[in-house]
Amino acid sequence: MAREQTHTTQETDSTESRIMDDGRGKTAGELLWMAPALVAGVCIFLFYLESHQYPAFGAGLYFRIAEEIAANGYALPERIPGYTADGVPFAYPPLMFYVLAALQDLTGLRAVTIARFLPGIVSVAYLVPLYFLARDLLGSRIQATLAAFVVAVSPPVLQWHISAGGIVRAPATLFALTGIYACLRLFRDDERRWLVPAMVAFALTILTHPVYTVFFAVSALLLYVSFDRSVRGFASGAAVAVGGVVLTAPWWAQVLATHGPAVFAAAAGTHGGIGSSIPTVDQFVRRFLGETLFLSIWKVVPVVGCLYLLAQRRYFLPAWLATVILTVEKPRFVFLVGAFVSAAFLLDGLLPRLRREATALDREETVAFSVVAFAVLGVSTGALYAAGGVDAHAGSPSLPQFVDDGEVAAMDWAERSTSPDARFVVLGDAAEWFPQQADRTILVGPWGVEWEGQDAYRQQLHQFRRTSRCENALCLSGELEQAGVHPDYVFVPKGKYTVRGMKKDRGEAMVTTMLFSPQYHLAFENDDVAVFRVADGWPPLDPPASAPEPR
Repeated sequence: MAREQTHTTQETDSTESRIMDDGRGKTAGELLWMAPALVAGVCIFLFYLESHQYPAFGAGLYFRIAEEIAANGYALPERIPGYTADGVPFAYPPLMFYVLAALQDLTGLRAVTIARFLPGIVSVAYLVPLYFLARDLLGSRIQATLAAFVVAVSPPVLQWHISAGGIVRAPATLFALTGIYACLRLFRDDERRWLVPAMVAFALTILTHPVYTVFFAVSALLLYVSFDRSVRGFASGAAVAVGGVVLTAPWWAQVLATHGPAVFAAAAGTHGGIGSSIPTVDQFVRRFLGETLFLSIWKVVPVVGCLYLLAQRRYFLPAWLATVILTVEKPRFVFLVGAFVSAAFLLDGLLPRLRREATALDREETVAFSVVAFAVLGVSTGALYAAGGVDAHAGSPSLPQFVDDGEVAAMDWAERSTSPDARFVVLGDAAEWFPQQADRTILVGPWGVEWEGQDAYRQQLHQFRRTSRCENALCLSGELEQAGVHPDYVFVPKGKYTVRGMKKDRGEAMVTTMLFSPQYHLAFENDDVAVFRVADGWPPLDPPASAPEPR
């Protein structure tokens, strides 16, 4: 089928002149246009570092995997010890774990240091391919600047990319955006030299994160359908897909040989399916009212922008946004694509209308004020979120740190002073870091259990939440007995801590009741943590027939 130039024209018309091919290679000249997003990204990252002595959320499992890879002579391990009694299967895409293993071997840096710095650095770096993708897709440098800026300061994007888990997710974003840009040039502009870069980027994305692989794949497919639809283009797309799969065969072939194909299906069923995260009207209103002004605005603008683009018969961006909502679902992807829609609508639709209706003097003052206000609001919102100053989880602070000095000190004690085969139950989110920091096993925790299947994952998640929320020794004993869990030690945070990112402020009753219980004996204590040794012969090996009563 012949390439449809009409789609290309509709998608790239803008208030600026069309960017010509001979300007695309001059990346140095684009630095000024990228500067607002890059400066905003760096400023927000600095606020994050200033406010976080430890990384937000967890990456202990990731570093435990990296350590196993290094200990295994850089061969893929079969299981990762420390997370539940039998460990968890290793089936994760391995690229960044090899990077982490090499970084630690070459530099000797601590895991928490790498997890604190690396995600933010890559989160700034991926703004570069994002800008170029927006520039060539929208046909406007100023629209690309706005799109990149919105992504740089958006809390839903920052939440998963600048935090500890961004060790994997931020590089996956970098690879996916680079690959989608290559596919744009391949399908829309018929430039065959982009086939190999697209293939390599797809392979790197596969080796980094499965959800970002889906984002890459559906975006590339939509680019083909919108801008190409030729046999030649189909062959190019097939080459990218097949080439990426073949290049990653050393990983997935070994996983299939070790664990079988069921391991991938098991993990896919633990985090919802297509459409499961689409909010109802009531949920949308409640989320909207509970969010910052900047975030609320950038949920509404893409919706209005889609209506504008559809009226202009510019279908790609609305289709891209709808496809991402229906397939990938995660807010970080919706906001990323929504930034493209918003930039096109505001600068190509709304701004020209305002210019026509305002006098020259009013226009200059309005534009200047709007630019300054938007920049200040965006950066301040992103910085406040990155610094943990936004109520992001039902009243809990944004980007919480899973560990603090006292908890790390308690983990160091556990590594020095307990048997290597000692088994722990760790209450609260510090459990995610515990096996990596203390080199000891936790019996309760959902991390990595998704590879065991939906039932095992939900059971571990349920047990973790219930034990971590206990307020006294009687509750904890009942939960452990009901679950049939028999730890040697229990790690109890004092005061404020988090459970699945949600803030909890524990009173003195927990530690006090455990001190007076014959089932627990204090083994270590500091201002933040108490570690109790569980009495021999308890909990009983046979769990009770019914669950413990709520307390």
